[in-house]
Amino acid sequence: MTLLGIDVGGTKVALVLERPGLRRPVHARFDWPRPADRPADLRVGREADLAALAEAVVRITGAAGPGAVRSAGLALPATVRDGRLTSWPSRPSWAGLRLDTVLERVLPGVPVRYEDDGNLAALAEAARGGVRDLAYLGLGTGVGGGIVLGGRLHTGPYGGAAEVGHLVVDPGGAGCVCGRTGCLQAVASGPATLARAAAARGAPVGPAEFRAGLAEGRAWALGPLRETAAALAVAVVNLGELLQCAEVRLGGGFGHGVPGLVGAVRREVRRLARPGVAPPAVRRARCGARASLHGALLLARGAADG
Repeated sequence: MTLLGIDVGGTKVALVLERPGLRRPVHARFDWPRPADRPADLRVGREADLAALAEAVVRITGAAGPGAVRSAGLALPATVRDGRLTSWPSRPSWAGLRLDTVLERVLPGVPVRYEDDGNLAALAEAARGGVRDLAYLGLGTGVGGGIVLGGRLHTGPYGGAAEVGHLVVDPGGAGCVCGRTGCLQAVASGPATLARAAAARGAPVGPAEFRAGLAEGRAWALGPLRETAAALAVAVVNLGELLQCAEVRLGGGFGHGVPGLVGAVRREVRRLARPGVAPPAVRRARCGARASLHGALLLARGAADG
């Protein structure tokens, strides 16, 4: 049977197709069109996004078309309540959309299950490592998260995700896209870290330049890395105190690619740990930058089986 996983991010979308006869799954990705920031452009921005997503599905499914897909799993970074997207700061044009309308346009007639991207990443990491209690932190455009306890995904009474990226780690800190100050993602996300590096360097810094700066020991890269690691360590220690989880996995498109990040977070966690209490082990995500995508495929497989 043909299964499709889709990981919808704030700046890009990744897809994976698993089909009989293929030795390996087929992967694809694309960047979203530029976001429409002005209220008058929101409808135009939404239409451009949906058209790009539908086109990507047609490309990856090939001649068979989307109708050949038995089931699909969708990883989302947006807040969904009663089937409606209520908040997504990275793509404001999506606010108010009914998810079933989106899915019918992109995958007509295909059974689709959806879940928060951080939740799916946590499930994928737990499945890959055989760990029953862990928290996942994914650093990308924002900071996503998910929690698995006793081998099961932990959510609130109304579902949803653990909004680890909106833990307040510095009340007087930088402003977050959510409108608050001091959120973890306002310090530790890819854009936040790169912005500090650019300010220290006096020139724009992209992910490749940042990694090169770290390899060369440049102060403009090392300083922002330490700040990001310190904020993550606060979150890790607090998660350990609250959940008693065995470990925390660090991943995401930005987090997975930053050399030295895991080691820097470990050092800060040891410094912050309460005497006599072992903090969670900090490890790099085993599924790499594709943890949410792996989770989406797991979701698609579950939909097909159930």
